Amino acid sequence: MKHLALASLLACMLAAGLQAQDPPPPAVDPLHRAFDTVLDIYVRDGLVYYRALKQERPRFDRYVASLATANLPESADRNRKLAFWLNAYNAFVLQTVIDNYPIRSRSASFPSNSIRQVPGAFERKTFRAAGRTVTLDQIEKDLIVPLGDARAVLALGRGALGGGRLKSEAFAAERLDDQLNAATREVVNRREMVWVDKQNGVLSVNPMFSWREPAFVESFGAKAAPAFAARSPLERAVLAIIAPLVVRSEAEFLEQNQFRMEFHEFDWRLNDLTNRR
Repeated sequence: MKHLALASLLACMLAAGLQAQDPPPPAVDPLHRAFDTVLDIYVRDGLVYYRALKQERPRFDRYVASLATANLPESADRNRKLAFWLNAYNAFVLQTVIDNYPIRSRSASFPSNSIRQVPGAFERKTFRAAGRTVTLDQIEKDLIVPLGDARAVLALGRGALGGGRLKSEAFAAERLDDQLNAATREVVNRREMVWVDKQNGVLSVNPMFSWREPAFVESFGAKAAPAFAARSPLERAVLAIIAPLVVRSEAEFLEQNQFRMEFHEFDWRLNDLTNRR
């Protein structure tokens, strides 16, 4: 009996030890847990099952409604504020799309299925979040950018193939630095964001960098290699981000500093997975 009792005790101790070593579950603010589930179900590789989300939207609508009265005090730390506004922005983009899905073409200036076909989608359409009435542009320019981390600009989905790659998870204050680092690393793997054209001596980059030039210059302008000192502040900021991340052959091309930087056209096609299966 003593041997059985000892064996039982050892088993309990071993189980407790293994349990203690298990990593904690990913931290998600309870407010954003429903959004985390929605993203996990309806987002794949940055593309969205908009048709399915539109047909099965009660959980999503409850989350969007909860944002209106969410408590986000001025004293909240930066990561909590950034996570909140990034999630709110991406949720409102999804709401804008499914409210108008399938999108009807109104303007020849944008692709027929673009979120830009929704009148005033970014500039005029308003949403409620944390007791404020805001547009998408106001969230980005007045609430996200002033928090001083330009990586966040690269994490905004924008409902377009040319925007940041929407993740299958919500942003979480406790993991935000890792999440924003991941969003930044992805830049060099997507031609919509960065294209090193060695043959023509061109570094072609997403116009988002120029749209938010002051933010990128503030966050990254002083971090570029000395070889790029004669370039413009924005060029130095872009190079500070991408030069450490590109493959070796591209890094060597950039180190020669003989290229010209161009901003290519933004791809406003909808990031819709429904018609890409």
